[in-house]
Amino acid sequence: MSEHHEQRVHSEPAVLDIGGELGALILYTGAERCGQEIEVSPRGDDTRRTHTEILERRVNGRTIYAGLYAALPAGDYTIWSDDPTLPGAVKIVAGEVAEVDWRYCEKPGGPSGG
Repeated sequence: MSEHHEQRVHSEPAVLDIGGELGALILYTGAERCGQEIEVSPRGDDTRRTHTEILERRVNGRTIYAGLYAALPAGDYTIWSDDPTLPGAVKIVAGEVAEVDWRYCEKPGGPSGG
C-alpha cells in the first residue's frame, strides 16, 4: 500500500543519509506530477524498487516540484516512468547527491502528453 502525504508546500530542510556506501537522488518534475510516486530500482533488479512522492517545495523563495530519495546504495539505477522520452537512468555515487531534471523533458499537457 502506498503512503500519501498531506498536500502542502514543504519548506523545511531535508535530511540526507549519505556517505559510506550511500548517495541520494533529487528528481525535479513539473507541477502536474505533484502527489505522484515515482519508483527507482537498481539497474537489472526490477524487483527492488523504492519510491518517493513528488512534493511541492519552497526553496529560496521559489516553488519547485521534486522527489527526494534520501539514501540509495551506490550504483546504476532505473527511474520508472510511463513516458519513454524522459531520462530513465541515473548513477548514484556514495556521498553525493545526483540530480535528474524532468521539467524540460516532459510533453505539454502532463505525464501522458495529453
